[in-house]
Amino acid sequence: MLMPKRTKHRKQFRGSMAGKATRGNKISNGEYGIVAMEPAWIKSNQIEAARVAMTRYVKRTGKVWIKIFPDKPYTSKPIGVRMGKGKGNVEGWVAVVKPGRVMFEIAGVPEDVAKEALRLATHKLPVKCKIVSREDLEGGAGSEN
Repeated sequence: MLMPKRTKHRKQFRGSMAGKATRGNKISNGEYGIVAMEPAWIKSNQIEAARVAMTRYVKRTGKVWIKIFPDKPYTSKPIGVRMGKGKGNVEGWVAVVKPGRVMFEIAGVPEDVAKEALRLATHKLPVKCKIVSREDLEGGAGSEN
């Protein structure tokens, strides 16, 4: 599981997921990628499940990049505990994903294999996703605005 090695403060506020992603919205390393279509918190185990699904399908050929990192702690209180008495314990780590964020990239495999691997990975994620190629994001950025 991905998580920070060390943190200065253990608990954080929930924050806001308003707006579109301004960073990480281009494919920088690979040829094909998964783009989030809606805002969400993505847990570290969901990121790992998507990575495993991709690498298994491509039989460990090519290269996979994970472009999100779960650096935000989320807390929860135990079941059967009344309200109040402070914030709960850290349960896990999440990555905050906004619409338009490229979450995974893949390269070094044929197009049909890459798209199928990414499709399998999208089923492991809690957001609606779109599979894009490098040309889609570069060519479509000017005409979309």
